[in-house]
Amino acid sequence: MSIASKPAGFLLPETPVEAFGPVVRDQVFLEGRTFLVEHPSESDRLLDHPAVRAAFAVDEYLPYWADLWPAARMLGKAILKEPWTPGLHALEIGCGLGLPGIVALSMGLRVTFSDYDATALRFAGDNARLNGFDNFDLLQLDWRSPPADLRVPVVLGSDLVYEIRSVAPLVGLIKKVLEPGGLCLLTDQDRVPSQHLRDCLTAEGMTFTTQFMRAGEPGGRRVKGSLYRIRHQS
Repeated sequence: MSIASKPAGFLLPETPVEAFGPVVRDQVFLEGRTFLVEHPSESDRLLDHPAVRAAFAVDEYLPYWADLWPAARMLGKAILKEPWTPGLHALEIGCGLGLPGIVALSMGLRVTFSDYDATALRFAGDNARLNGFDNFDLLQLDWRSPPADLRVPVVLGSDLVYEIRSVAPLVGLIKKVLEPGGLCLLTDQDRVPSQHLRDCLTAEGMTFTTQFMRAGEPGGRRVKGSLYRIRHQS
């Protein structure tokens, strides 16, 4: 396991530990398998912390990473059903707590967890180790300025399309880092910007299909969404 340094010229956020409450551990059940995920128990507290307010003032950044979103469960289910070649390098973007990347590790992939927030990366790494994995990397990443040499055959992402302004940088990142012939699996709760995502993918010459998905906590509300299978042909 290693963590990459911040890109030169960028001061990326690191949510202070004291900004959230106690950490709790959940069992996540996917396709008959169980994964463990630790996360802040009081994520709403983050919004009132001065450091979080300062990060929002600079770049309208909010620490969405602190919750386990339904689309992460959707992506985990999709990863478990995919016929992977062991050893493929997968990049999880906006990894948050790291559930999809952990599922990918369980399928024999080599995973780099990436996120804008250094604290999210610490949670993702700790959760990977909690599930018995140590063959991963951590990368603090701004979608707008990825490392020039970052190329992978697999990109994973879930619940990344919150605002229209984030769609173009997201699609640009996928196009830059996904190898020709590679596969990006992305899940979304069909939020309002999803049509803009489709339009942007088409404009960038990337092919994609969509598939209906559903996920939720056992005994809780079930959420509908979509799985995007995105390919970069050139």
